[in-house]
Amino acid sequence: MNEVIQNILTRRSIRTYKEEQISDEQLNIILEAGKYAPSGGNSQTWRFTVVQSKEKIELLNSLVRKAFKNLEVDEKTYRSKKSGKKAAESDNYKFYYNAPTLIIVSNDREYSNCMADCAVAIENILLGAHSMGLGAYFLNQLTWFCDDKNVRKALTDIKIPENYIVCGSAAVGYNSGSISKAAPRKEGTVDIIR
Repeated sequence: MNEVIQNILTRRSIRTYKEEQISDEQLNIILEAGKYAPSGGNSQTWRFTVVQSKEKIELLNSLVRKAFKNLEVDEKTYRSKKSGKKAAESDNYKFYYNAPTLIIVSNDREYSNCMADCAVAIENILLGAHSMGLGAYFLNQLTWFCDDKNVRKALTDIKIPENYIVCGSAAVGYNSGSISKAAPRKEGTVDIIR
């Protein structure tokens, strides 16, 4: 099997990380992979904000916990938001799974393709990380709460422009646990019309 396809099929979402920081070389390669993702009209309007400061990551974590506490949920609430709210009640909650590197991908909120462009960039980041033996995980919490007043201030403080929304983030680091086998793919998700 071709190595690109093999990389795609073997990538997993990693939820346990070593404290060891990734190298600058690895980080630069991952970011380059993100920047080479396709974007609508080749706009490349995304912004990659790398946070490796434990203090800044912990601040974001505490603000996410507070935002979850204030989140109203009902039977229509997305299940990951519900489970996130419950998980955030724990003092040990870390939305970034203790990864030493957090890559926040944001884009101009007025740009109609911002979410799609950032999602493919994050996928490139995840695949780039996996290709180098690193673990990574796609995170949504900063996307859900980027307009929370306190979260927004923290994002602005780390140079994410006010007119930009967080479209997703990636936790990146060295895996400290076992790698699970892929869940079976759901049937009935493909239609081929000829």
